[in-house]
Amino acid sequence: MASVEECRAAIGKVSDRISQVDESRRRKHIMDRTVSVTVSDLATVFDMRLDMAGLVGITDRPVDPAAKRAQVRITVSSDDLVELAEDRLDFAKALLSGRIKLDASLGDMMRLRKLL
Repeated sequence: MASVEECRAAIGKVSDRISQVDESRRRKHIMDRTVSVTVSDLATVFDMRLDMAGLVGITDRPVDPAAKRAQVRITVSSDDLVELAEDRLDFAKALLSGRIKLDASLGDMMRLRKLL
């Protein structure tokens, strides 16, 4: 099981990868969105925003069902989050196999699919 710090570093890697995508492609596929990543085995939620700079304003908190819901919500284990960030796990395959749960509008899912 990965630690909270390793998960934060993994999210940072994903953010770096997003910021390295060609600016015209980012403009086409990124809309300012609130994002939460629930790390199920750590009972921790990372809240952030997705914008042209990547994932910004990353904070962590304990799971709280009463908390305000993000526009894009991802649930994943700590190890899978680290594997995703290191490109050892394919996002689409993990989603289809149930290793990742994604809760977002259809439009957001389509834009994210094209970006990642």
